[in-house]
Amino acid sequence: MEIIPAIDLINGQCVRLTEGDFSQQTTYDSDPLAVAQRFEQHGVKRLHLVDLDGARAKQPVNLPVLERIARHTALEIDFGGGLQSEDTVRQAFEAGARQITAGSIAVREPETVAGWLRAFGAERIIVGADFRDNFISINAWAEQSERTLQEFVADYLTAGASTFICTDVSKDGKLQGPALATYQQLRKQLPAAQLVASGGVTTLADVEALARIGMHGAIIGKAIYEGTITLAELQPWL
Repeated sequence: MEIIPAIDLINGQCVRLTEGDFSQQTTYDSDPLAVAQRFEQHGVKRLHLVDLDGARAKQPVNLPVLERIARHTALEIDFGGGLQSEDTVRQAFEAGARQITAGSIAVREPETVAGWLRAFGAERIIVGADFRDNFISINAWAEQSERTLQEFVADYLTAGASTFICTDVSKDGKLQGPALATYQQLRKQLPAAQLVASGGVTTLADVEALARIGMHGAIIGKAIYEGTITLAELQPWL
């Protein structure tokens, strides 16, 4: 299982939100590059980089930060936030992203994202599956759609996607543990999907439990910044 630390960006700084709420923001570092380099020094290979400004603006805002991290580290970066067109996806790749994550657009415009999968390949396009109570969340997590997590992932598998970041928005940033039962059920129902857990990962025991049920990866953000999981503890996974 891959360990993937997260850096969320607002105004070029490293922040975390609680349940995606911009009014519940904590700033952890003014220099995301220094954070990324610290991750790399501990053996981290992957980075989940989220442009929260871009998500609000519906176009990438923090591409210069992506470019700096890509230039000054060897981290494999997946980048998301504000990607609404094939042009902006290309810009992210040109700035150094190895992969991109299609977030809310994957719900709103499945044909657009299916086109990205054809144009760039499934290995470069990750589908973001944000959910609450097993239903896909939309509009910056403020609303529930009528689509279940399983239906959403199954449809994108059919469209050619392979990797899914499954974020339990009710747990994101709250350090209350991941949605193990939901992930376990999804693993059984759709074994072909490469599933990355996101939201609520709090302790090393959470990481071990996610590995036991066969998750492809685990995104860890606030737990690292708050010290409930240390990079030293994660060494066996790196």
